[in-house]
Amino acid sequence: MSIEIISALVGFLLTLMVFSYLIGDNPLFRIAVYLFIGVSSGYAATVIVHYVLIPRLGLFQSTDLNQLILAVIPLLLGVSLLAKLSPRISWIGNFAMAVLVGVGAAVAIGGALLGTLMPQVGAAINTFDVSSAGSGLGVASKLLQGVVMLGGTVFTLASFHFSARRAADGTPKRNPILEGIAWVGRLFIAITLGILFAGVYVSALTAMIERWSFVINFIRQRFGI
Repeated sequence: MSIEIISALVGFLLTLMVFSYLIGDNPLFRIAVYLFIGVSSGYAATVIVHYVLIPRLGLFQSTDLNQLILAVIPLLLGVSLLAKLSPRISWIGNFAMAVLVGVGAAVAIGGALLGTLMPQVGAAINTFDVSSAGSGLGVASKLLQGVVMLGGTVFTLASFHFSARRAADGTPKRNPILEGIAWVGRLFIAITLGILFAGVYVSALTAMIERWSFVINFIRQRFGI
């Protein structure tokens, strides 16, 4: 039996095990999920060992002091994290955990600023650039897109403004104008979430259709139906 047939058979069985969730939670579905998590974890561990740990260990053979420092410090921090396994000595890994969280937060903030916020600002500014829109209807369409994007951004941000004054009866009451702007912002948020949900649903539906197509083709090829 060739490896192609074995791969197709395993994929067919795992697909049926996942689809068994349609009749409720059962051991077959759980086995498929456990296999997926185990294989994913094993693959991630293999990638880390071969492309991170082994290259780092190779730095110990270098005679350059800077290279040795780059090898020793991450190794010590990584080993100190193992102290988290014991409550008595878990404090040893606090510094490494603080470095990990701090660096992760800095990378996330930097990525959000440089990869999301600044490009969005540039894209919003470019929507008001009518130099490439020609004239007449093209300019009007360009300006309309810019106004919608700018208005959607301002209204959405205003919907997260929760300051309010107390009315005569003591209940908090927002400014009517700000409340109207916030309502429009919530409308933009609802449209955005609806589009995102539709995209996720279409992706899941596409994956399901591909799996059903695989099952049908496998049955046809193996049993000649």
